[in-house]
Amino acid sequence: MNYPDTYYSRTLTDRTERPALSGDITCDTVVIGGGLAGITTALQLSRGGQKVVVLEAKSIGFGASGRNGGFVSAGYATDVEQISGIAGREAAHRLYLMSIEGVDFVRDSISGLSIAGADPVDGVTSVMRYDDGDGLRTYATEARQRYGQDLEYLDTARVRRELKSTRYFHGVRDRKAFHIHPLNYLRGLAAEIERLGGVICENSNAIATELNAGNKTVRTAGGTVTARTVVFSTGGYTDQLNPRLRRAMLPIATYVMVTEEAPELIATAITTRDGIGDNRRAGDYYRLVDGGKRLLWGGRITTRAASMSGLVHELRREMTGTYPQLRDLKTELAWSGLMAYARHLMPQIGEMQPGVWHCTAFGGHGLNTTAIGGKVVAEGILGESERYKLFAPFGLVWAGGMAGLAAAQLTYWKLQAQDWWRERAA
Repeated sequence: MNYPDTYYSRTLTDRTERPALSGDITCDTVVIGGGLAGITTALQLSRGGQKVVVLEAKSIGFGASGRNGGFVSAGYATDVEQISGIAGREAAHRLYLMSIEGVDFVRDSISGLSIAGADPVDGVTSVMRYDDGDGLRTYATEARQRYGQDLEYLDTARVRRELKSTRYFHGVRDRKAFHIHPLNYLRGLAAEIERLGGVICENSNAIATELNAGNKTVRTAGGTVTARTVVFSTGGYTDQLNPRLRRAMLPIATYVMVTEEAPELIATAITTRDGIGDNRRAGDYYRLVDGGKRLLWGGRITTRAASMSGLVHELRREMTGTYPQLRDLKTELAWSGLMAYARHLMPQIGEMQPGVWHCTAFGGHGLNTTAIGGKVVAEGILGESERYKLFAPFGLVWAGGMAGLAAAQLTYWKLQAQDWWRERAA
């Protein structure tokens, strides 16, 4: 199958291979991109009675959607105050509630479709690397009052019972958040689209479009799809097929590694099955996989191709710096993937012109936010709601091209330095 070598591709439960587009086909909506945003959009449109075709250049979930950390927890890549500053306080409140809805949507999809191998594990804990228990307690209280979130404050003793590291002081556990095998989840959604009559074409790179009024066409090397509506959901692998979309996002690489099977050694450091993320603005995330036998560790970003061995060395340095007892834990596999980021650090969702929609830029937002993005686009196409308009303030602004990539890398390094100084001063 056409997947990079990752822990997820090695542990696929459904290895169905789908043929490329051959000939001409007509449908209601054609979705370009078979990641989580595109597949969720297609699923909801199929449930709404539309005939849908999905065109995927590689395999379903080939990109970041099928090789990420697997976290499903509320929120965005930027905080509510930043969102409020652009969209207003009421819109920011509704957007945050939408991200919580996305958590429920993913959970309900797994249970409702009995998706094999999605393996949801309850609990995501955010840990603090400096001593500010009062601030974290206040945060948990406000989240409960504003959004109804069931967040549990963890004091230093509790955190260090579960995470045996002196790096961490306090934590907040979200009981409703969870983590999953993202590629198995995505392929489970794809199977449901096909059960409902949708068509998914793999190895079908869209090479040309005609997006004038009336019916639109999308052409691949093997055929043409004609539809009333087109949805672009190409993420970090967006090319020049849609120049406006390409100019509005930055492809950012992130890195993940999985260790050897060593449950006894891992248990000397980590005794919780929660997914863990630290509070740094340039932080790490990790979780136990394979029933607790292996550790998946992710972090680091680059704006250009980087040495995989060098990045693995940095990830290992973070892991062993946090847990010196894991210095003999070997890395078995590592990979990277491209995420799409917008300059305003929010998803880009909406209708570019009549009948032409976009649903992209989900880097750093989590699986739940990507899923809810696809859901609200489908609602808009079906005429069920106009919730997609909440994202209107976060439009397709130019991301800056090469200068934008350079600025993003400099910002990342700046955040790393700020994190280091903040912890040093604590």
